[in-house]
Amino acid sequence: MRPKATVGAALGLVGVLAAGCGGSSGNPGEVVYWDTSGSAESGVFREIATDCGRTGGYQVRVEAVSFDQALNNYKTAAQGGQGPDVLRADVGWVAQLAQAGLIQDLSGTPLAADTADFLPAPLESTKHEGKTYAVPQVTDALALFYDKAQLAQAGVEPPKTWDELRTIAPKLGGDRALFINNDEYYALPFLYSHGGDLLDTESRTIAVNSPESVRGVQVAKDLLDAGAARTALDQPNSYTTMKAAFTSGDVAMVVDGPWAVAEYLQSERFADPANLGIAPVPGAGTSPVGGHDYVIRQGSDATDASIKFVQCMSSAENQAKIAARLGLLPTRKSAYDDPAVAQNPVVAAFRPLAADTHARPWIPENAELLEPLQTAYAEILSGRKETGAALDELARTYQTSVVPGYALR
Repeated sequence: MRPKATVGAALGLVGVLAAGCGGSSGNPGEVVYWDTSGSAESGVFREIATDCGRTGGYQVRVEAVSFDQALNNYKTAAQGGQGPDVLRADVGWVAQLAQAGLIQDLSGTPLAADTADFLPAPLESTKHEGKTYAVPQVTDALALFYDKAQLAQAGVEPPKTWDELRTIAPKLGGDRALFINNDEYYALPFLYSHGGDLLDTESRTIAVNSPESVRGVQVAKDLLDAGAARTALDQPNSYTTMKAAFTSGDVAMVVDGPWAVAEYLQSERFADPANLGIAPVPGAGTSPVGGHDYVIRQGSDATDASIKFVQCMSSAENQAKIAARLGLLPTRKSAYDDPAVAQNPVVAAFRPLAADTHARPWIPENAELLEPLQTAYAEILSGRKETGAALDELARTYQTSVVPGYALR
C-alpha cells in the first residue's frame, strides 16, 4: 500500500492511455508491464524489467502508471480485453481482480510452484478461494520516521509509546512533534493498537466499531487534542502536506513506509541519510501488511512471456537488487541473505517490523473497506465527529455497501 498520488501525477496515466500506449500489443513476444511504483523507484524497476526481457528472449514495454488510478483503469481496460499483460498490483487488489475474472489463475503454472522461499504474509495475499493468482513483489510495513538532529537537540529519544510522545512533545515544539496523516492506511496502526480490526473474517462480523477499535483510533485524536501532534485540514493533500512538513523540519516525526525513504533522502533536510531515523510505530505492536504483487491479465496474448517475466522480476537475485538500491523489502527469505541487502540500513530497520505485520482481510472487498475508513478517520481527527459515532456509522456503511453478508456487533 502506498499513498495517493498528486493530481499532476494522476494525470500521467490519462496521458498514457490517450496516447494509445495503455494496453497489450497483441504480440505474444512482447510483455506490456504497468509499473505503479513512484518516480523515485521507477527507474530501477524499468532497468530490471528491460534486462529480464533481454536475457529471456522477449520484449518488455514498461508503462509507468499512477498508483491511485491504476486499479480502476486496469479494470476498465481488462473488461474490454485490453490493458497490460502484467500489472504491479497492490496486495489488497488481488482477490477483487480474481473474483472479477480479470487476472489469470496461476495455480498450474511454474509461478505457483516452489513458493517456500516467500514470506508467509505476502504469500497469503496472492490466494483467492484456494487458488494462486499472483506472485509477491515487495512487502512493507509502517514505521516511525524521525529527524535525528531535532530529537538530539531536544535531548529526547524516539518514543516507544504514545504516552511517551505526549511527554516529550513540549521539548519538540508541541504539535511540531508529530504529523498524523489522515489517510486511511495510516489509521490502521491506531485501530490495531488496542486489539481492534476492520472485520473478523472467521465469524463474518464487522469489527471496526468494536470497543477495541474505538479506543485505538481515539489515541490519535487525543494526541491532537493534547497539542502533541498535528494533521492536515484537507484530506486529499494530507500525505503531501506531511512530507513537506517533515522534509522542511517543521515536524520532527511522521509515520510512513519504506517506499517513502527514497523521496525523503532527496530533500535537503535528509541529504545526509544518517539524519533519518526509523523506529517502530509507538505502541502499535503490529503494522498493517502492505506491498505489491505481480498479476497476469486474463486473456493476455503474451501469457508465456509474461510468466517468464514475472519469474525473472520476482527472482531472489532481482529482489535483492531492488532492496539494495531502493530499500524496499523483499518477499523472498533468501534475498535478505545477500550482503548488499543485509547492509542496507532501511531494510535492516524495517525487516523486524515486516515480520510482525497484522494480516488484512484478503477478501474481494479489501480495497473497498479503505475508502469509507478514510472519510471516517478524517472526520474524527478534524473533530467533526466523535470517534465512537463515526465508527458506528462506518460499520453500518460496511454492512449496507461493502460486506452485506457480515453481521454488526
